[in-house]
Amino acid sequence: MKKTLLILLLILPAFLSHAQTSNDSIVIFPDGAPGAKGNSPKDIPTLTVFRPDNPNGAAVVICPGGGYVALAIDKEGYKFARWFNERGVTAFVLKYRLDTWDVKGYTYPAQFDDATRAMRLVRSQAGKYGIDPSKIGIMGFSAGGHLASTVGTHFDYGNPDAQDVIERYSSRPDFMILAYPVISMTTPYTHRFSRKVLIGEDLNKDLAWYLSSELQVTTFTPPTFLFHTDADNTVPAENSMLFYQALRKVHVPAEIHIFEHGHHGVGLAKDDPALSVWPLLLENWLKGRVLM
Repeated sequence: MKKTLLILLLILPAFLSHAQTSNDSIVIFPDGAPGAKGNSPKDIPTLTVFRPDNPNGAAVVICPGGGYVALAIDKEGYKFARWFNERGVTAFVLKYRLDTWDVKGYTYPAQFDDATRAMRLVRSQAGKYGIDPSKIGIMGFSAGGHLASTVGTHFDYGNPDAQDVIERYSSRPDFMILAYPVISMTTPYTHRFSRKVLIGEDLNKDLAWYLSSELQVTTFTPPTFLFHTDADNTVPAENSMLFYQALRKVHVPAEIHIFEHGHHGVGLAKDDPALSVWPLLLENWLKGRVLM
């Protein structure tokens, strides 16, 4: 009962924020998501579209964090979408399916299915939104960072023979932005709660290896920007460091910033004089990649 109450308290603000936004919301699986266990809002993944006044052709799919049981959809979704809009980037905030520790909750691969579908959908509608299909990235925070990095290491280029036209498009992000991400599922730095929620208490070692993003990096992994804090006691900074080292080993362009202070889940960190510079560092990186 206590667990259920905690989950409700975590999720309710996210849904209230979602209800208050006036931006377009897209159901990403109009015929029902794969493995759907019902037809309530929690069974229906969506994208909320934030369109800038002067689009520059770049776009980003944003995956809020929340330990795979909730979504910090305002702090790590809508606020960043507006930040991107101010810089000409079209943003899509993903509401992906979650686990609620009951028979109707979702574990892997539901979240991955939602995120890869989001990437294909945005790319398929690039013309509608004034987007360059070669400038579509993915951003994730905490567990959402794990989801984003999973898409960036397990993407495909689409199925040209698929009856569903959207499935013909690539799910590969052209860039990744990972903020205090969960990365490893096999090391002492693993965020055990996220791992338990995503793949269960009975650890499947093969699946844990497959979902350890630092072990799945190849030369085709997208260029990546990483942000973390040394003081993060929830998801240790080693997660970002392991991913950065893996990228560096195969010569994938990457940039990492680890700040000394700052708790987990700082978001834009506007009230912290030191941490509040990290969005500017991100902006400079995006400009350097001709994405702003």
